[in-house]
Amino acid sequence: MDYCLTSLTKISISTIFVAILLSSFSFTLTEAYDAQDPNGNITIKWDVMNWTPDGYVAVVTIYNFEQYRYISPPGWTLGWTWAKKEVIWSMLGGQATEQGDCSVFKGAVPHSCKKTPTVVDLLPGAPYNQQIANCCKGGVLSVRGLDPNNYISSFQLSVGIAGTTNKTVKLPKNFTLLAPGPGYTCGPAIVGKPTKFITPDGRRVTQAMMTWNVICTYSLRLAGKPPSCCSSLKSFYNGTIVPCNTCTCGCRNNA
Repeated sequence: MDYCLTSLTKISISTIFVAILLSSFSFTLTEAYDAQDPNGNITIKWDVMNWTPDGYVAVVTIYNFEQYRYISPPGWTLGWTWAKKEVIWSMLGGQATEQGDCSVFKGAVPHSCKKTPTVVDLLPGAPYNQQIANCCKGGVLSVRGLDPNNYISSFQLSVGIAGTTNKTVKLPKNFTLLAPGPGYTCGPAIVGKPTKFITPDGRRVTQAMMTWNVICTYSLRLAGKPPSCCSSLKSFYNGTIVPCNTCTCGCRNNA
């Protein structure tokens, strides 16, 4: 009898443990799920274009692959944590919001020495010598399906005290995206095939030295939006893009 009770107790404990594990796994999967646009995401592509004596020059491109949700003013804010002691020597098309403590540098001073830099887009009308292609929109992005010319944003940065080969570069981690306000969760940087570029005359193809991608997805829960039928579309959709009643129930009932 005691053996039976002991066995039942072990089974019950195992069942409870499995249930907790499954519920935690389910929570992780649904954390960044948006039923309004289940396949939408914002992709960040980091292309190392060339090596420098102490690091590299990279072009970072943000693609808005959301189906409806555009990025409104004040625009996107991108952050990450350096894996080593990297610094940003200079930038084009964007800027770090804080320089941080650069007191150890006696000569040239980096653009940012922050371990966790935060970057924003430059505003329209930025000086021409500070621009690159697809920059300077104040961080505002449309969606690809409705405005294919304005769903991309780019900036260039020169990274120092970093690796100078594919084997010595350490990928940044803990990417964050505000666009605007909370609501996006970003996965880890994953090395992919080097991006290829076609020259304007179409006669030559070059490629990045190294490329990695980060996928960020929107979550109604993280944004504090109730996933109920009558959640307001105006809180996260552009009303001019999605002409609809204030309540999603109204859209469905009128469909």
